[in-house]
Amino acid sequence: MLDVRRLRLLRELARRGTIAAVAEALAFSPSAVSQQLGVLEREAGLPLLERTGRRVRLTPAGENLVRHAEAILERLEQADADLARARGGLAGALRIGAFPTATRAIVPAALAALARHHPALEPMVSETDPAAVAHALRAGDLDVALVHEYDFVPAPQEPGLATEPLFAEAMYLAAPAGETPEPSEGHDQGAALRTHAREPWITATPGTLCHAMTVRACQAAGFTPRVRHQVDEFATVLALVAAGQGVALVPQLGVTGPADPAVRLTRLPVRRRTGLAFRSGAGAHPAVAAFGAALRAAVPPDLVGSRAET
Repeated sequence: MLDVRRLRLLRELARRGTIAAVAEALAFSPSAVSQQLGVLEREAGLPLLERTGRRVRLTPAGENLVRHAEAILERLEQADADLARARGGLAGALRIGAFPTATRAIVPAALAALARHHPALEPMVSETDPAAVAHALRAGDLDVALVHEYDFVPAPQEPGLATEPLFAEAMYLAAPAGETPEPSEGHDQGAALRTHAREPWITATPGTLCHAMTVRACQAAGFTPRVRHQVDEFATVLALVAAGQGVALVPQLGVTGPADPAVRLTRLPVRRRTGLAFRSGAGAHPAVAAFGAALRAAVPPDLVGSRAET
């Protein structure tokens, strides 16, 4: 009989490519991972892995077993959801990942609603960049997470995960107010960005979706941005723009609060779309469903109408 825990290790190896990466993600030692995968091969009765340099590649039999593992793990999530519904009432920890602007603008109201309706549920929020969510969900470090994608940076399909759309928001070009105005809203986005092609840019840190979005949007307009500052917090980005340190692309949730007269915001025909991600089969879990419902109720009114665009 194949062991589910070892199947999970094989699935992670298929995603991460090295035994060391699997060990780090799941808090095991590399030798323990190798040993367990060796036991799985003996259980299977044929080779599942072959080494290619420092990486380990799955054999055709290993790849086929991973597909079965995905289906098995999804059914286990469904079984867990069924048991939770049968127990009645929500209790225990719910580990939530959220990116900073959603953590500030939407998550607090959702948590307050959960506390009113499900006082025994213990939501635990960790700020998590969407680029890191897939591994955290598959490793069991998170139960549910908010993720986003941009028009220029679509989210990849992640095996073993499912998503539900929540809302969409506009993107703005933030520039010092004293500079030459961009073309008015509704005009060519590329023209607005090219106005600042020779100026310094402020982006998020490399490896994040926000950083990739700015770089790709500028490249689509015909230039590569000259990055001066790399900052992940949008309030700080706007403060740097106000100080004349560069220009930036900022999502709608990043420009809430009193308008700064030193910053000119030009709305662009680009969207950031936010969704709720969880392991396949876990969408029917009462705690995940309750958190999703609380989030939808907490979406600011000016974003509700954008859901149809997701």
